[in-house]
Amino acid sequence: MSNTVRTVKKKILDALQAFKRNIGILIKLLPVLSFIIPFIVLYYLYPNSFEETWKGRTYYLFFIWLALLETILSWEELETNKINKLRSKRTIGLIVFLLLPTFYVLITNFLGLNSAIVQWYMQFMGSEYDYSWWAQHMPLSIEYFAYGTIFLITNIIIRGKKRLTTFSISTSLLFAIGTFYIVDNFFPYGRIMLLQLPALPTAHLAANILNLMGYQTGISISITSYQGWMPVLTIRDPHSLGRFVTFGIGWVCSGVESLIIYTITIMLFLKKSAIQWKHRIIYFMIGAVITFFVNVLRIVSIFDIAMKYGWRPDYTPPEVARFHDYYGPLYSIIWIISYPLIIIGGTALWRKIKNRRTTRARSKVAPFSVLPAHS
Repeated sequence: MSNTVRTVKKKILDALQAFKRNIGILIKLLPVLSFIIPFIVLYYLYPNSFEETWKGRTYYLFFIWLALLETILSWEELETNKINKLRSKRTIGLIVFLLLPTFYVLITNFLGLNSAIVQWYMQFMGSEYDYSWWAQHMPLSIEYFAYGTIFLITNIIIRGKKRLTTFSISTSLLFAIGTFYIVDNFFPYGRIMLLQLPALPTAHLAANILNLMGYQTGISISITSYQGWMPVLTIRDPHSLGRFVTFGIGWVCSGVESLIIYTITIMLFLKKSAIQWKHRIIYFMIGAVITFFVNVLRIVSIFDIAMKYGWRPDYTPPEVARFHDYYGPLYSIIWIISYPLIIIGGTALWRKIKNRRTTRARSKVAPFSVLPAHS
């Protein structure tokens, strides 16, 4: 019996020692892992929200991806020695903030906080216009801010203020999406002219492409009932003039959202690369222009799908809504993810070509020898 007890004690001690050896690895992953449970709960409560990019939770998946990527890229630099005592104030604070994402889900969805946010928003906006659609998404906007704040403070507790730049990209993503959602909630349908400006070139470029596809197009400016404005693009089938599709293009559809995601992702890549600064600027500008044109192609696809599936002023086919909310934004996401790989591959290829040219140039130089001088 005593041998059995000693064996059990030895296994427990070995397990504790192994845990202590690997505690640093766990601490490095804890800020990201703390969001897994609340995201699973949110998926159970609102599964469709994870299939929507605009006013949805699809960006939480990109947040997890970016946070893990930043963790991997900075693995050797991350310090965990600040959490060294179980009963220290820092450790207690860390435990609290690691649990906060889950507590926030429970408080907002089961204790009435979301309903209170909706009620406050409706009272603040007044009854002049119908803001019920935006009111439904106001809790989500605040949710992005809440998670961004929790993630930021959790990393400060673990690593200190000096390491804030390590997770600046993933944290900025949450704050950026939350900011744009809130701006749209308080200023819907083009109330802010500065944000609407990119919609004009988007509409004209989309119209030019649709003209090349054989459609007849027209652009007008609509003054919305919410004291805003937006360009309205209309396309017609030249073979059946009764068939047409018309959509207003708001600032959220003009490429602003995809440019934000592009900027955040490319900043992460360029921050960790050894590329010269002037080349970084060139790569950034080229990628930004292409990202804008990719969004224009998304607009073109929406109109083309709407025409093919029989859009009417009183009926929007589900295929159009599905493409608009999910599949369309994947155009930009696929490009944004692929662009850093293109830069890496292109840089490697150019270096290889340059080395070959240098080798050939050297081989063309005729060898010479110094002959001894004759007296």
